Amino acid sequence: VQLQASGGGLVQAGGSLRLSCAASGSTMSNYNMGWFRQAPGKDYTFLAAIDWSGVITNYADSVKGRFTISRSNTGSTLYLQMNSLKPEETAVYYCAASDVGPRLPKHRDEYQYWGQGTLVTVSS
Repeated sequence: VQLQASGGGLVQAGGSLRLSCAASGSTMSNYNMGWFRQAPGKDYTFLAAIDWSGVITNYADSVKGRFTISRSNTGSTLYLQMNSLKPEETAVYYCAASDVGPRLPKHRDEYQYWGQGTLVTVSS
């Protein structure tokens, strides 16, 4: 599967942004999907994941209640709705796909396929 993230940009603190991730070559119904971000000089941080059926989700504590992961019914597009954004959340945001396993993955090395990333800048 090939992934391409989009929707990043400049937003003021407290604002909202919706990221998209388009899949090609295969449907997301064959994978668990996740969102990560990488701030300058820092490691990848897990944000949210959704299982292959589109029913089960999991969130990092830092974004729970503010971010929502979802998937189109066709399984071709992944979304991340981000509300109440903070300046410290400025980062490159990545979507990723993981071969289906016994649980919803939260670690970077559990994802085999990655998009190119989209930059989100939150101004104060």
